[in-house]
Amino acid sequence: MRAPERLETDRLIIRRPTLGDAKAIFATYASDPDVTRYVGWPRHARPNETRAFLQFCNAEWRKWPAGPYVILVRDSQTLIGSTGLVFETPARAATGYVLAKNAWGRGYATEALRAMVSVAAGCGVCRLYALCHHAHRASARVLEKNGFTLEGTLRRYAEFPNLSPGVLCDVLCYSAILEDGQDARARA
Repeated sequence: MRAPERLETDRLIIRRPTLGDAKAIFATYASDPDVTRYVGWPRHARPNETRAFLQFCNAEWRKWPAGPYVILVRDSQTLIGSTGLVFETPARAATGYVLAKNAWGRGYATEALRAMVSVAAGCGVCRLYALCHHAHRASARVLEKNGFTLEGTLRRYAEFPNLSPGVLCDVLCYSAILEDGQDARARA
C-alpha cells in the first residue's frame, strides 16, 4: 500500500519533498552545524548536496511505499525540517527526524514522529525503529513519548560525521512493533 504524499497533523504539514524545497532545506537545517551535529549524514556545505538528497528522496519514493518527507508549520507554511521512512523490507523500516533550531522544544518532532508511526502502520510495516546517538537525550525523549521501546545500545555502530568524523559511536536502538495499523502495545 502506498503512503500519502501529504498529510496534516494539528500543527504540521508533512509532505513529499520537491526539487523546489532545496533552497529552504539547505538554509533551514541541512547546512546548520548545530542542527546536524547528531545526524548520520554529512552537513551540506553546498546546495548541490541538498539537490542530491532530493534525488535520493525521489528514488526512495519510486522503490518503496514511502520515503522522506519535509515538515512545514501549517499556519506559516514554513519548512522546519524533515522526517520519513527508510524501508529495509516491506515489513521493516527506520524513521527519524531533524528540525531547524527555531523549531526545537515545541513538540514538533513528537508530532511528526506520531505521524510517521501512522504512515508506517498504514503501509504494513511491522517493525519500525530509530537509532540515536547515545548522548542525544532530546531525541531519545521524543522516541519514548511516542511509545518506542529502548532495545539496547549498539556499540561502535555508526559514524556521526559532524560530531566525530571517522569514529564509530554507540547508538541507542528504539523500536515500535506495529500490527494491523496499531501499535501492539496499545492493545496489550
